[in-house]
Amino acid sequence: MNKAELIAKIAEDSGITKVQAEKALGAFTGAVTDSLKAGNKIALVGFGTFDVSARAARTARNPRTGDAIQVPAMNVPRFKAGKGLKDSVN
Repeated sequence: MNKAELIAKIAEDSGITKVQAEKALGAFTGAVTDSLKAGNKIALVGFGTFDVSARAARTARNPRTGDAIQVPAMNVPRFKAGKGLKDSVN
């Protein structure tokens, strides 16, 4: 499912227009992004948890040439599925 299909599904299921559904999805993704940038964790009970994990600097290999390259330390967003989501998929 891509973004357009998700917006159409949200609009259909909630009885709102596609424009309103797009605004709601944009507000949700913006809120999650802003919260993760601030270093906060977002927990949606039954769905999952969004958080930020620190990844240490490391040395990696270029698979084409075999040369060693330095990968800098960075923060990466993570999502861990909740029990309700896991149960509904299985």
